[in-house]
Amino acid sequence: MTSGAFTVTIDAQPEAVWPWVADLSNHADWSPKPYRIEWLEGEPNAVGSRFHSAGVIPGDHHHENEGRITENQPTTRFAFRSSDPQGEYAHTYTLTPKGGGTDVTHQVEFVKMRGLAAVLLPPVFALSGKPQGRKRMEVLKRKVEGSA
Repeated sequence: MTSGAFTVTIDAQPEAVWPWVADLSNHADWSPKPYRIEWLEGEPNAVGSRFHSAGVIPGDHHHENEGRITENQPTTRFAFRSSDPQGEYAHTYTLTPKGGGTDVTHQVEFVKMRGLAAVLLPPVFALSGKPQGRKRMEVLKRKVEGSA
């Protein structure tokens, strides 16, 4: 299974970082590429809530998927799973206090890939996905620290 983890240390307490991470509607504010979300069912960001999202991935400038919030432990852990015709994905954000700041780790797992995506994912993720994951976390850091 292909996966990656991206960590950034933010100069802010977990309580200040949490709204940026645990509200999917805010993810567009720190995505380096266009991204939007629409809630389909349930209370936004609550466990069990369903959403539709659209964003940019290599080879698809209007990539759509549907997902469900799987975990929401305030100021510590937020997770969701999403799927599209190519596969299933799991995203987990973990916040850990560190001195006067917070380590934020985004773990992404490509749980079950299908067809050509299963073959192409490892090299494409290594060449494009990992650099984009690091960039995304740096944008989060700048946004949170700039709002303090």
